[in-house]
Amino acid sequence: MLAFAGLCSSFMFTLVVPLQAELPALLDSSREDTTWVVTITLLVAAVATPISGRLGDMYGKRRVAIALLALLIVGSLIAALSGSIVGVIIGRALQGAVTGVVPLGIAIMRDVLPPERLGTAVALMSATMGVGGAVGMPVAAYLAVNADWHALFWLAAALGVVGLLLIFFIVPEDVLRSPGRLDIVGAIGLAIGLTGILLFVSRGAEWGWTAPSTLACIIGGVVVLLVWGWYQLRTDDPLLDLRVAARPAVLFTNIAAIGMGFALFASNVTFPQMLEMPVGSGAGFGLDMISAALVVMPAGLVMMVISPLSGWLERTVGPRPLFTVGAAAIVLAYVFVLILSSEVWHILVGNLLIGVGIGFTFAAMPMIIMRSVPAHETGASNGLNALFRSVGTSSASAVMGGVLAAMTVDVDGVAVPTHDAFQVCFWLAIAAGIVALVLSLFIPKQPAADPHPSLP
Repeated sequence: MLAFAGLCSSFMFTLVVPLQAELPALLDSSREDTTWVVTITLLVAAVATPISGRLGDMYGKRRVAIALLALLIVGSLIAALSGSIVGVIIGRALQGAVTGVVPLGIAIMRDVLPPERLGTAVALMSATMGVGGAVGMPVAAYLAVNADWHALFWLAAALGVVGLLLIFFIVPEDVLRSPGRLDIVGAIGLAIGLTGILLFVSRGAEWGWTAPSTLACIIGGVVVLLVWGWYQLRTDDPLLDLRVAARPAVLFTNIAAIGMGFALFASNVTFPQMLEMPVGSGAGFGLDMISAALVVMPAGLVMMVISPLSGWLERTVGPRPLFTVGAAAIVLAYVFVLILSSEVWHILVGNLLIGVGIGFTFAAMPMIIMRSVPAHETGASNGLNALFRSVGTSSASAVMGGVLAAMTVDVDGVAVPTHDAFQVCFWLAIAAGIVALVLSLFIPKQPAADPHPSLP
């Protein structure tokens, strides 16, 4: 039931991907304005995830997960009933908040599952972060081609209703609470600081990396986060306990999560474009939208299928070696497509390897975190890890988009990325994977977490 809610949340990231090129005409707005239909979801997801984790630790993870799914339903209805850019952006913002159900679900699993089942369950929940997007993309593409675009948001609302009812009636109430109050000042400071940095990485290529507005975002965001960190270390009930976050196992895992998020989204940006670009570009395969989505989809299925294997490996060898193997698989995948990318099956094989790598690393990271933090901080700590992954995905979107836009060739009057542009993107993804691989080697071994910390 929790995994289904996770699938719904990750589906929101690819929900409008097939419509991106058509949004200016559909919403009668400029392309610059319609990019916010995608960007706002990433921003809200990054800000809301650690905050919802803290709320879950304080007031109950199940309750907060239900509230987030309710926001998904409301946001989907607003977008489905709206024909204007403002309504769609508001709806997409509310949809972004549901991302917090993944770390909350992992925290609930720690609370109520026996140790022998925890690793497999966490692996399955973590896999939904990639599965929902990969499997949902062909569904979204089919609806975009064969139905009114509002149908995408009606589908999202229906999925939200199903997920909410499943959690309400089946998932048990968690009883572990972290007494205290919500740090409102800390939440506002984190939101402002993260928004500045994420605007820099997501909009910098469009605005200009040295433009005053871009520099104001990055400088202001960094300054606000530094002041926020100083405040968090001195307040009695911080939003995030930075002393816990600074533990080597947590710190190295979170920094490596940026590389993993970058590697995951790099494939989401580059592979569909290669598959759909005209053959005359020298790098494309000329597939239609639905065919391209079906080539990408198996990676998500791989993540789901290997969940039991990930759980068994985590129990057998520990989460740190599992993370290292996963990062190595991702590096190998991008090396493969760097050398071989002239046939559709090359992209398929590379994407399958990425699915294996993401499946292993996303299963390992929450287990490393949970073995390193107190039980009553599981939600907030996993939310922080999800935040770092979001920074990686946002950075990949901006960097890959900038590279592909800068290196183009004219095909029938349309500028499309060159073969060399994709090669540069693959090198960048290899670098991100290597950084994560090296960092995984520095994660100290941790004893197994205490079983059932919140069971009565």
